[in-house]
Amino acid sequence: MLTLITLIPLLPLVGFTINILIGKRLRAASAYLAVGVLTASFVLSVALFFRFLSDPTPVNVALFTWIAAGEALSIEMGFLVDRLTVVMLLVVTGVGAIIHLYSIGYMHGDPLYSRFFAYMNLFATMMLLLVLGDNYLVMFLGWEGVGLCSYLLIGFWFERPFDKGTTNDAARKAFIVNRIGDFGFVIGVLLLWTVVGGVSFRQAQAAVASGVITTGVATAITLLLFVGATGKSAQIPLYIWLPDAMAGPTPVSALIHAATMVTAGVYMVARNHFLYDIAPFSQNVVLWIGALTALFAASMGVQQNDIKKILAYSTISQLGYMFMGVGTGAYAAGIFHLTTHAFFKAVLFLGAGAIIHALHREQDITKMGGLRTTLPGVYWTFLLGALALAGFPLTAGFFSKDSILAEVFAHGHMTAWAVGVFTAGITAFYTFRLVFLTFFGSYRGHVEHPHAPGMVILLPLLVLGALSLIGGYVEIPFHALAGFSGFLSPVVGPMESHLSAGTEVALMLGAFALILVGIWGAWSLYGKEVDGEKIAAEPSGFLRVLRHKWYVDEVYDFFIVSPLRWVSRTVLWRAIDDWVIHGFAVQFCGGLLWKSIGFAVSFWQTGRAGTYAFGILLGALMVLWVFLRV
Repeated sequence: MLTLITLIPLLPLVGFTINILIGKRLRAASAYLAVGVLTASFVLSVALFFRFLSDPTPVNVALFTWIAAGEALSIEMGFLVDRLTVVMLLVVTGVGAIIHLYSIGYMHGDPLYSRFFAYMNLFATMMLLLVLGDNYLVMFLGWEGVGLCSYLLIGFWFERPFDKGTTNDAARKAFIVNRIGDFGFVIGVLLLWTVVGGVSFRQAQAAVASGVITTGVATAITLLLFVGATGKSAQIPLYIWLPDAMAGPTPVSALIHAATMVTAGVYMVARNHFLYDIAPFSQNVVLWIGALTALFAASMGVQQNDIKKILAYSTISQLGYMFMGVGTGAYAAGIFHLTTHAFFKAVLFLGAGAIIHALHREQDITKMGGLRTTLPGVYWTFLLGALALAGFPLTAGFFSKDSILAEVFAHGHMTAWAVGVFTAGITAFYTFRLVFLTFFGSYRGHVEHPHAPGMVILLPLLVLGALSLIGGYVEIPFHALAGFSGFLSPVVGPMESHLSAGTEVALMLGAFALILVGIWGAWSLYGKEVDGEKIAAEPSGFLRVLRHKWYVDEVYDFFIVSPLRWVSRTVLWRAIDDWVIHGFAVQFCGGLLWKSIGFAVSFWQTGRAGTYAFGILLGALMVLWVFLRV
């Protein structure tokens, strides 16, 4: 068991090491090495799943003492494996391996081919470390590791001009915004260590059970930890980095924004369920930040024309649903949506990548259209992902989203439930706006012969498309099958919704009605022949606000970025560094000191032989006098 668990993160780390050192020599084999090691980790994760299917007892693996400071502090590098960990391992390694396979075709011919796969393997290693860690510091090591890897992967095409909207600018923005959130996470961990005297999950849970951690302390800790989650999982107010991150390669978008990094915050809240359970105020904050983010991001997706940015805003919105679930206390429902979202969002991102690849980097959906006949395999798999994203009945997204909305309603959060249902209608509208403008009508692009993708690109789409359709049947409404929530119940507790069948049917029908309205609205506006230039033109009124994403970036730039830049340039650089340190301390004080010494020494260093002879004679007399005195 120890070897099996340790190999899961170790294998992709070995793949990274080999590729970063000799990847150029391996050439195409570097990609197959990266895919192979992560596939092996997935196979080991499946074996681990079957072990926990029969025995839910958690396993703690202590590897070595990482930090030791006398008796005051001793932190182990160790892993905690339970059923929640196993679910995350399956998602990260399974979906991650599929995205790695897709990357072989998508990144073919890139001059930094082996480096790309090295970074992808390192990212997988850090994400696995995050979910396996048995204490907050090991989790934070993986937490920071995925942040670093996201910087490397988003800015992978670093040779592009360093300007707003490029990969360099997007990578820098993602890194800085995440550091803001991580600061809150660190303070939360330090507060917990101060109260508990340790940083392991077992110590924290025992402190809750014994009453050492009170409701007030738990509220402070959980709010600080959630600040980190808003950065990593792109929630209000720190969501602004994720849409810009679409400047990176499309497989990166699929890996980071479907199955791994952005879900870390949701996993973190579920892992700390024992703290959130005794902090109802924090739970309400998580719930409402999730609900407002879901609605806010969905509204911004309505008027976007970049195919990847539309999917980015949908990711932010769906993460909001996940936080609604865990904020309600329905941790299994939130993780269930995390799992199904990995399937349908990965197929949507990879499908978008196949379209961009076929159209020679074109990402504007107003310059597409009619691609369902040119790219039939991409169309059908993309459609399955779109239906699941919209929550269409009998798809994976329907089951997971319905479980969250049912739990929110059952816990009495009627307003939040209404926000979630209304957001589902908006999601259906912008999702099928994307589908109709891309695949229906006449082709409006400039590439004369879009080329169909090869099997190495199409096969991952087929697998993920199938999972987007059937991946939700492990949890069926009306308590007909509670496979997923039942599997997680020993870790996070059971889902406690006690809605009657009639109430649940009514809730589902209400949500379905809004989904149909959203799809019909998208069809009536964009389902037939459209004028791409007219759609791309600057809208007026409220639609202009949506096109410019509520001007949030402009507001942040005016009130935060520009003042900080002014302080940095004018106060810190010009005033303090240039004038005070360089001007006064170095030039004035330093110059004054050396001029004073030089002036004193100038009486002796005259350049005249007589003066030097007199000095030698005087020195000799002084030495002689000292000896005579002795």
